[in-house]
Amino acid sequence: MSISEPISAIRHDAADPKRLRILEGAYKVFLAYGFTRTTMDDIAKASDLSRPALYVVFRNKTDIYKAIARCVMARCAERASVALNGDEPLLDRLDRLVEHALFDMMREIEESPHGLELIDMKNNLAGEVIEEWREKIDGVLEQAIEAETRATGVDLASRGFSARTLAQTFFDALEGMKPRLSDPTHHLEAAKRAARMLVAAIRP
Repeated sequence: MSISEPISAIRHDAADPKRLRILEGAYKVFLAYGFTRTTMDDIAKASDLSRPALYVVFRNKTDIYKAIARCVMARCAERASVALNGDEPLLDRLDRLVEHALFDMMREIEESPHGLELIDMKNNLAGEVIEEWREKIDGVLEQAIEAETRATGVDLASRGFSARTLAQTFFDALEGMKPRLSDPTHHLEAAKRAARMLVAAIRP
């Protein structure tokens, strides 16, 4: 069985073996029970640790959630940078960004029984992590748009845009789709349509 994307991200970022065990165990328990129903005892059992040993590493389950979110968001930003680099047409790179840097990373969580709760709580529990991620991912797309317009000679300012506002609007659109499109497949299709709109906005 292949390793899930979030577990892979946790293993990539959590070097300490005990911390890794806790984050992997907590991730699996969060998927099974949701954040609200999960207890520190559940996480300790899933991590094969005593409750006191768990508290040596993390103060509470919110801190554990934040640590998992930081791992996943860091890998997401890393994949976004890789996806947008290259010589392919911008649309191909945007499709890769959407599918591999965003949707693949979150698919297991979104499709789990408690995925909606886990994702909805991210702004309340890990707001600073999400802000850091948005700053990074907005910047990566901004650079790609700037490179594209330099190559094509398009003057975005004359159209009332900037590369930064286009990048921010694109990701805002993806976030805004979520309440309306509960099916991940439909959300992915809509995200790719948004990518085509972005490319159309900067064509010569």
